[in-house]
Amino acid sequence: MKRRNILAFIGTALASLFLVVGLPFFPPSPVVAQSNVSLLVSAAASLKDALEEIKPLYQQSKPNVNINFNFGASGALQQQIEQGAPTDIFISAAKRQVDALEQKRLLVSGTRSIIAKNRLVLIVPRNTTGITSFFNLKDESIKRIAIGEPRSVPAGQYAEQVLQKLKLLPQIKPKLVYANNVRQVLAAVESGNADAGLVYATDAKISDKVKTVVAADEKYHSAITYPLAVVKSSRNVEAAKDFAQYLATNSQVKAVLRKYGFLLP
Repeated sequence: MKRRNILAFIGTALASLFLVVGLPFFPPSPVVAQSNVSLLVSAAASLKDALEEIKPLYQQSKPNVNINFNFGASGALQQQIEQGAPTDIFISAAKRQVDALEQKRLLVSGTRSIIAKNRLVLIVPRNTTGITSFFNLKDESIKRIAIGEPRSVPAGQYAEQVLQKLKLLPQIKPKLVYANNVRQVLAAVESGNADAGLVYATDAKISDKVKTVVAADEKYHSAITYPLAVVKSSRNVEAAKDFAQYLATNSQVKAVLRKYGFLLP
């Protein structure tokens, strides 16, 4: 009897045995059955540290799943997916980008969830003094203010909303310098290339070169949430669903997110 026939016979016999003794029979999970599955997760830059710590935790139970990350501005990642980039999971720093992909039917139905929330804060270099509020951004001592590019960076969109609500945007717009993602904003303030910047609370928390002046009132900007979804063009949809569910529900994931300052939904 050929090896394939032997395996088929054994599988049928096991299924029959489970039925006889009244136990449920589950076929092997596609994630477990496959070997060397590779997933590409395109995620907002602000999630970098947390996701890189979460990856080995997941791989302890799924060593056959290799996870790679593509970090960047949510708007840029959205465009990559729309243009056919081979992405399995998308995690944005705003619902707008996921809404756009969903409207274009580029996401797997039923896989969308929110894994975290965040706050927007004003930061300055650690040795800066005399800056206590957003209104100090008008001061002559503040010459360059870094924010994310609002057209593609959610943190930049939130920053513009806050500055508009506070009626500061027209006065300080000549001082604004734009970055391609929120981590570049952080780097600009860390290096002193910007006198102030608007980033997420989680970005400020990982740096000892900046200090937080104040958190923006949440009523001044859209809710800062991190929705994720599986991309329909994924070549490993079942494995992607499994990792997405892990990110959305696992207690270890929640602990890591809290550690880095994220708020849970």
